[in-house]
Amino acid sequence: MDVFEIFFNLDVMRRAFPILMRGVVNTLLLGGAATICGGILGVLICLVRLYTPKPFRLLATFYIDVLRAIPVLVVLILVYYALPFAGLTFSSFVAATIALSLVLAAYTAEVVRAGIEAVPKGQFEACSALGLRFGVTMRKVILPQALRMMIPPLASYWVSIMKDTSLASVVAMEDLLKQATDAQALFANPTPLLLAALMYIAFLWPMVRLTGWLEQRYNRSRR
Repeated sequence: MDVFEIFFNLDVMRRAFPILMRGVVNTLLLGGAATICGGILGVLICLVRLYTPKPFRLLATFYIDVLRAIPVLVVLILVYYALPFAGLTFSSFVAATIALSLVLAAYTAEVVRAGIEAVPKGQFEACSALGLRFGVTMRKVILPQALRMMIPPLASYWVSIMKDTSLASVVAMEDLLKQATDAQALFANPTPLLLAALMYIAFLWPMVRLTGWLEQRYNRSRR
């Protein structure tokens, strides 16, 4: 049998394309939700680690270390399959969002911490001398300076989270991979899986290139 007929069947590709596009939409929604929620949570955890009493700092450090050590798939399975035993049941989309957000928050917290600590201490002292409140100092003085250093690694983690959305198929969420495997079974042909791979490349490759560009620009600005 012709290899193109098996892996690049145009008729199967045409019929599977609408099914996979629904998966692309779900994948992008999941990735966007996880990025926003994980980013906000990561900043909050970072501030707890840096500027709260020691017991809370230790808890924040413990959270960061544990979530960076556990595979994303394990976190996802725990949220979707284990929490119902405690009376907490989530849809596949919500469970995947929670799991990806928790993991991304741990990495984001470390990046933000490194960015804040890279800002000269004199900036904090100047703000204190001017009588600026902590919130104003962070929002208008410290974070804008730290952001330039944080963007490249954060962008890299965002790309990783977008790739990890494929794990949501494990909890039956209709993401791109789940739709592709269903279409592969429906048409008894692997073409949908190849098409899904091309779709992942189509929306992840520009993000990868953007990450590389940001890293190069940041490195040039430091010289």
